[in-house]
Amino acid sequence: MRHLAERLSETHELPKRQANEMLTQVVEMITRSLKKGEKIRLTGLGILQVRKRAARMGRNPQTGEAIKIKASKKIAFRPAKELKEAV
Repeated sequence: MRHLAERLSETHELPKRQANEMLTQVVEMITRSLKKGEKIRLTGLGILQVRKRAARMGRNPQTGEAIKIKASKKIAFRPAKELKEAV
């Protein structure tokens, strides 16, 4: 994130500290929104959202023993068409 803050400060003629604080606040805002279950759409970049994974059965790869995997949440990112085409 430091590199982004440096570029932001150069582009907008801001002190590096201020640019870093702004980026930190953006990350905190995104985190709070994801905790609430909201979908974050960043135009030109993509969509961040929390997805729920159901409990399921799995296998211990070392012993082959069946184990129960607990339900969990994960953060998913779906890139925007513009980002896919640019990369």
